Amino acid sequence: MITSPHQRYQQTQLHTAPPSQLLLMLYDGAIRFVRMGISGIEEGNFEKTNTNLCKAQAVIHELTAALNFDYPIAKNLSQVYEYMIHQLINANMKKNKKPAEEVLSYLLDLREAWDTASKSLNANVDNV
Repeated sequence: MITSPHQRYQQTQLHTAPPSQLLLMLYDGAIRFVRMGISGIEEGNFEKTNTNLCKAQAVIHELTAALNFDYPIAKNLSQVYEYMIHQLINANMKKNKKPAEEVLSYLLDLREAWDTASKSLNANVDNV
């Protein structure tokens, strides 16, 4: 049940955002969860590590589910996402931050690429 104004705002934002914005929101969530998982490893807080790395995996599964396989790049992205999930499982099982840091770097790069593509697409639409 949504009770706070902040939660209502977030819910409204989620329901009214264009697909490109939703994609960026997913990346933001995955990035936040991976960072918190890395922080948990550094602190020796394995519950925090497990919780957040599992949340990051769930977000990456959502990114995979959002792929449109009508485009050839979707297969490549699917393989990248699968690798990221594998690395997050590895980081979580071994409590090793290196695989999680690798995933974080990929997520940051992909988020930047999607953000740039989204801005380019919006600029082209505005010029029509």
